[in-house]
Amino acid sequence: MKKFVPGALAGLVVAAGLAAPAYAGPTVTVRVEGDAATLLERTQVTLPDSGNDLCGGKPGTVAQALDIATQRNWDRQPFTSTILGETHNFAESDYWALWNGDGGVYVYSLDGVCDHVMPPGEEALFLVDRTPAPTGASTGFPLGLRGVPAAVQAGTPVTVTVVRFAVDGTASPVGGATVAGGGATATTDAAGHATLSFPTPGPAVVKASAPGLVVSAAEHLTVSATPVPPSQGGTAVAGKDVTAPTATLAGLKKTYARGRGPRELRGTVSADPSGIKSVRLAVTRRAHGRCWAFAGDRERFVRHRCGGWKSFRIGDRVDWSYLLPHRLGTGRYTIRVIAIDKAGNDGATQKRIRVR
Repeated sequence: MKKFVPGALAGLVVAAGLAAPAYAGPTVTVRVEGDAATLLERTQVTLPDSGNDLCGGKPGTVAQALDIATQRNWDRQPFTSTILGETHNFAESDYWALWNGDGGVYVYSLDGVCDHVMPPGEEALFLVDRTPAPTGASTGFPLGLRGVPAAVQAGTPVTVTVVRFAVDGTASPVGGATVAGGGATATTDAAGHATLSFPTPGPAVVKASAPGLVVSAAEHLTVSATPVPPSQGGTAVAGKDVTAPTATLAGLKKTYARGRGPRELRGTVSADPSGIKSVRLAVTRRAHGRCWAFAGDRERFVRHRCGGWKSFRIGDRVDWSYLLPHRLGTGRYTIRVIAIDKAGNDGATQKRIRVR
């Protein structure tokens, strides 16, 4: 059970004497981006709340979501090599990398398909990554397309933003990317902005692409022959929320004595015009030349590459708090909090502490 501080985050309420629902688990999304084409666009599935013949019967895993979304068209192995007929098995330093998507932000996952239990609303993104010698560094990074309205009047300019995600979920603008769909095409400027004008009424699908990066998910909108209400985002281009919320960490000292490390992590997120979509937390530890990251779904530290991140969702409140299972032990820690608003903007802050 997640250890959220009561009153700080929305928790799980269990009524005494009531049995858990026996029909369905969380609704999640799966996407698969192949080497040269999208193999599976965002596909929403509802997971059973019981196990199956995957992962020893463990319910709610990425493997279970992939199984349903692809109709079992993958190798069904914990170390996945083949999905929808496309194989990546390290023959050319290539493999299927898993990224976790939440609130329009993607974070690289070190978990296997049987390790990660998906919370409601999360996306599992599989993409082709290559880690060539001598560094073995990743080369596959996903694009995100932000600011696409639900509807817009034909001929009305719409400004969108293309970003690239780093392994920790940090987004940076991409210049020179192509945004196309619905009969419109535009190239982003240095700030990642592109302006589109859709000529013909009807449904439209827009995607972003850039050399060396993984194409964005398809974004759907309706192009209308008549004016669109501002509530649908079709005419309020100039007033669109493009400012990231500010996240803070409170009450942390630089140094703690052994046995006195912090257990409760807390802070605030600034008010945002579009509202807060998600707050994510990452805690990494370094000691004796090795590194670990706190895994929220397992509630413990797991081995992790030094310099990387592993964040997890802790809620959507402006006053946030998270209670660790134990006080932080000896080591050097970097604690990072990321706030994501409903317009897709994200802001992060971090602090480094030491427990002697």
